[in-house]
Amino acid sequence: MTAAPPATPHASTPAALTQALPSYLNPEALGPWGTYLQQVDRVAPYLGPLGRWVDTLKRPKRTLIVDVPIHLDDGSVAHFEGYRVQHNTSRGPGKGGVRFHQDVTLSEVMALSAWMSIKNAAVNVPYGGAKGGIRVDPRQLSRGELERVTRRYTSEIGIIIGPTKDIPAPDVNTNEQVMAWMMDTYSMNEGATATGVVTGKPVDLGGSLGRREATGRGVFTVGQEAARRIGMEIAGARVAVQGFGNVGGVAGKLFAEAGARVVAVQDHGGTLYREAGLDVPALLAHVGRTGSVAGFAGGEVIAPDSFWDVPCDILIPAALEGQIHERNAGRIQARMVIEGANGPTTPQADDILHDRGVLVLPDVIANAGGVTVSYFEWVQDFSSFFWSEAEINERLVKIMREAFSAVWQVAEENRVSLRTATFIVACKRILHARDLRGLYP
Repeated sequence: MTAAPPATPHASTPAALTQALPSYLNPEALGPWGTYLQQVDRVAPYLGPLGRWVDTLKRPKRTLIVDVPIHLDDGSVAHFEGYRVQHNTSRGPGKGGVRFHQDVTLSEVMALSAWMSIKNAAVNVPYGGAKGGIRVDPRQLSRGELERVTRRYTSEIGIIIGPTKDIPAPDVNTNEQVMAWMMDTYSMNEGATATGVVTGKPVDLGGSLGRREATGRGVFTVGQEAARRIGMEIAGARVAVQGFGNVGGVAGKLFAEAGARVVAVQDHGGTLYREAGLDVPALLAHVGRTGSVAGFAGGEVIAPDSFWDVPCDILIPAALEGQIHERNAGRIQARMVIEGANGPTTPQADDILHDRGVLVLPDVIANAGGVTVSYFEWVQDFSSFFWSEAEINERLVKIMREAFSAVWQVAEENRVSLRTATFIVACKRILHARDLRGLYP
């Protein structure tokens, strides 16, 4: 597969006006949103007549920035900045997680919302894309402070979310408990219980079985499908995982159960390596107790930057965006990269990996298992009828395999990378919906 050459950045915009563009449309914009814009430019030549709508993909439908003031435990008042971005809702209500992180920016949330639009369309669930976040380090908050931040943020964005408008979910540093607080806050303000306003809730509050493991299971499923197509045996394959939480940890566990050796892991606490393979169940138990891989006795501690030099067959970046870039892409020894995180590879790194023959399974298909089971949860909440975990996993694997097969076919037909192929499939679906709906008024 040969990656298509980048189109001229934003060719529909006169060059003389480029500098006058708002930052979110400027092709020179830095940050994750700039990465997303470059990805759209690469797919534009393949959209045919739908290309007339391509600027729809470059402009978020709605961006909300909110102040989140709370009383801290010591009686003082602290202010945090929160965001909710709805990128596109042509195919259905917005859908996307909420992250609590000290480095959250508007550029990041905009890009994540756009990738959700692509992801939802790629697996053909009836959602648009949205994302939210608060610039806060949750490790510095007590449980009470965390609850107050969550509830105040939910109240502030309550004007644009709802079971048929925009459905948040967990993301970095948010979990089932945070979703329970969000659901309760929205319900109290509405005067009626609305379980469908968020997904990723506790099962006792309308959550779905299998949701916690869904993203990692999706990563494993597309990895299996790709390995089969390139003749790679999973049994005996060496796997390196960056990020060892719900995504990387679950994916690592499933690969290990299939006979692979997880030889390296990295998270915020440290980096471990063991050529013979780490004891994944023991490592997961250690992370569950301590919150990090740091201190685990079953592997050699190596320098964080050495992670990119580890000999492996499969690399799973499942941490934050921008981790694989032009300075380390040339060092990666894997035959296959499966993106468990959102936006972990820059466009420049994408080109380097492609030129070196490394197959990249892009985030917008590889980590779509989470939103797929979120869709199942939403459907179950509306019907008040819940499925078994076996049914959930069976439906998930079926959808992921079918979606990956469609993307692989488009990649072969157009001789493009899997990322460009995924964008072709997804963008055509989004813009076809936009074309059918037309403009109002």
